[in-house]
Amino acid sequence: MAGEQQPSARVDSWIWAVRLIKTRSMAADACRGGHVRVNGVRVKPAHAVRPGDEVRLRHEGRERIVVVSKIINKRVGAAVAAECYVDKSPPPPPREEIVPVAVRARGAGRPTKRERRDIERLLGRQARRD
Repeated sequence: MAGEQQPSARVDSWIWAVRLIKTRSMAADACRGGHVRVNGVRVKPAHAVRPGDEVRLRHEGRERIVVVSKIINKRVGAAVAAECYVDKSPPPPPREEIVPVAVRARGAGRPTKRERRDIERLLGRQARRD
């Protein structure tokens, strides 16, 4: 049939359904804030997405780039959701190692000069010369 249309969905609904964003309202807010682009154009929450569209989403300090392969409107399990897009995102940045924090007993008062120098050495700072 020549006049047959491809299925489409709202962009906010789709990025929520494929689990790129935790809630539907967060997806709509991301669209309104200009954090969602479809084929390079900033879009509103009601913009239609179709198979083959490239969706770019900036969320939680990371940019996700996905190509729509299947349209869904209901939120599904993670395994099924992963089949609905092709992920072309760059790998996430490595997590920074947690720096150990000097712990003092409650009520121990101010650190002595020696303890302060040990804390500075632990944190990798240059100890001040007093």
